[in-house]
Amino acid sequence: MSAYQNEIKAVAALKEKYGSSWSAINPEYAARMRIQNRFKTGLDIAKYTAAIMRKDMAEYDADSSVYTQSLGCWHGFIGQQKLISIKKHLKTTNKRYLYLSGWMVAALRSDFGPLPDQSMHEKTAVSGLIEELYTFLRQADARELDLLFSALDAARAAGDKAKEAELQAQIDNFETHVVPIIADIDAGFGNPEATYLLAKKMIEAGACCIQIENQVSDEKQCGHQDGKVTVPHADFLAKINAVRYAFLELGVDDGVIVARTDSLGAGLTKQIAVTNEPGDLGDQYNAFLDCEEISEAELGNGDVVIKREGKLLRPKRLPSNLFQFRKGTGEARCVLDSITSLQNGADLLWIETEKPHVGQIAAMMNEVRKVIPNAKLVYNNSPSFNWTLNFRQQVFDTMAAEGKDVSAYDRAKLMSVEYDNSELAQIADEKIRTFQRDGSAQAGIFHHLITLPTYHTAALSTDNLAKGYFAEEGMLAYVKGVQRQEIRQGIACVKHQNMAGSDIGDNHKEYFAGEAALKAGGKDNTMNQFH
Repeated sequence: MSAYQNEIKAVAALKEKYGSSWSAINPEYAARMRIQNRFKTGLDIAKYTAAIMRKDMAEYDADSSVYTQSLGCWHGFIGQQKLISIKKHLKTTNKRYLYLSGWMVAALRSDFGPLPDQSMHEKTAVSGLIEELYTFLRQADARELDLLFSALDAARAAGDKAKEAELQAQIDNFETHVVPIIADIDAGFGNPEATYLLAKKMIEAGACCIQIENQVSDEKQCGHQDGKVTVPHADFLAKINAVRYAFLELGVDDGVIVARTDSLGAGLTKQIAVTNEPGDLGDQYNAFLDCEEISEAELGNGDVVIKREGKLLRPKRLPSNLFQFRKGTGEARCVLDSITSLQNGADLLWIETEKPHVGQIAAMMNEVRKVIPNAKLVYNNSPSFNWTLNFRQQVFDTMAAEGKDVSAYDRAKLMSVEYDNSELAQIADEKIRTFQRDGSAQAGIFHHLITLPTYHTAALSTDNLAKGYFAEEGMLAYVKGVQRQEIRQGIACVKHQNMAGSDIGDNHKEYFAGEAALKAGGKDNTMNQFH
């Protein structure tokens, strides 16, 4: 018997138990409401989605072609529409997640207004967005199921047994819009206790996966900006532990932690690591510092020195009281960060790079995998990269190295539209198209995400509408560019009242009040103009 029929039977038994006072309750209506509300709490969601991620990670270990993907979403509605679109076009949400970007929380969700990505926004805005995203995804479930229930009633009324059976099967095999969220906790918003408290809020809201970075919390910068400052490994590992304890306390035993290293672009550290013996983790961290050898007589007032192998070394200290790493050590520090994180509680890695280059990523991951063979990356397919220029330059350099004639191209101006139809541009576009596939096969990338895509699409679509609507096109700009496309492409939002829950509300009114219900979806509803 299907879950739907089991729910009807369960409510019918309750109705019988409570007798005549429940005479107005229709067991099938109650069963529908239960099925439309599969996830009762955020913890239900976190446990369900953590299991999905663990399954997907194991499947990737067995076959690197089955990588996962996500797009960053800054509002529940955006996340909802993304999942509705995935189900419509691809028929399944399998291997498709959501990403929650700290950058977009700062830029779009703070009560202070737009802020730079420096952890200045309210920390609870992060957990609030997780809860909002899942509220909208659960509503997408309720809406789609409601349409199926209404169609089932219509098939029964028409006596169409075949259609009724088909719809019953769709209800029984319904795939939820609820998918894993990889949620950005930045650098933890303070000390490990602060990280633990915020992680709990995020998990309670539904997060099964938390991404944390090794920057200094009060000096945090966007991963693609200058001035990043890292912390010694012991400090970062304490925060990884804090997140793990939060998962364990809340019963999400297989919660996923993504450890992000910003060391490739971070040339500074706030403090010298504690070291107890040569070669320990603190000593390895300090070995990357830019130091000069001095004698005891050369010690100045307030100097900080390190003793290594019998030598006194004075780290280069800036007026900001930060210490500088040696140039050219970024990749080695990323490798050490990655290995250390995976050995101490992290599940996945994130290496923030300055360009999308499979070879560069693979070189670091190959070093990590010498120690941890199943190391896996979450990779930021960032809008901060100029993808067109980067890949055209990569192709240019390859062609030049192979001795091919590149005299028709100006390497510094390859972004120009004049090259769009050139052989070089076509090769570059193909490399962009296959970047995710190639990165997963060659560089251990388990999950590909774009951090800020819906920020950019909202800006682009709004610009296109405003350009025409406030000029000569007038209303045609909206009708031709938006509504006509919604109708022809089958975009659910063309029936915006339905999307907002009007049909669900009408059905509830009938459940609650029977024939006395005052419905909004009658023959005069203008939504009926859209078929």
